[in-house]
Amino acid sequence: MTDQVDAVLLLTQDHREIEKLLDLLERAGDARIESMWTDQVITELVGHWVVEEQHLYPAVRRQVPDGDRLADQAIADHAAMEALLKALERMDVDDPEFRAVATRMGVVIRQDLRAEEQELFPRLRAYIDAEELHELGVRIQRGKKAAPTRPHPAAPDTPPLNKVVGPGVGLVDRVRDRLSGRAQ
Repeated sequence: MTDQVDAVLLLTQDHREIEKLLDLLERAGDARIESMWTDQVITELVGHWVVEEQHLYPAVRRQVPDGDRLADQAIADHAAMEALLKALERMDVDDPEFRAVATRMGVVIRQDLRAEEQELFPRLRAYIDAEELHELGVRIQRGKKAAPTRPHPAAPDTPPLNKVVGPGVGLVDRVRDRLSGRAQ
């Protein structure tokens, strides 16, 4: 990814990557590989949601008509999905419920991605000019580098606290990932 990508294109690319990871998880068939793809899905989703909450939704609130409602709904949806991620993260892939939770997670996440692309992204294009979408894309790219890699349902999800807490939590997550071997 380059700094020349606007926020909508960048987030849409994230959506395609998340969908690809969900497909790989669903087709894994082996517990070790399922575990690896589960970790990847969780890492990508958490980073994606954090930067949306830190950067995208504040812009939506400021510039898109009915932006408060759209942002509040997206944050509530993320919180519900994050609870699914946390449950999945705590489960062993051999748990009889793992497949059902993973399948449910995949359905809910795909619905969320489609809703963003069909409702939110067109509104962003309509109400936020290209230069600001570019600047927002740059902030999102930078934010992903410091974003948490694990779900933290109790963490703040709106500015300014999420911008203060997020990078610190992200650092701790990356240390945990490296120590546990999850980063490989």
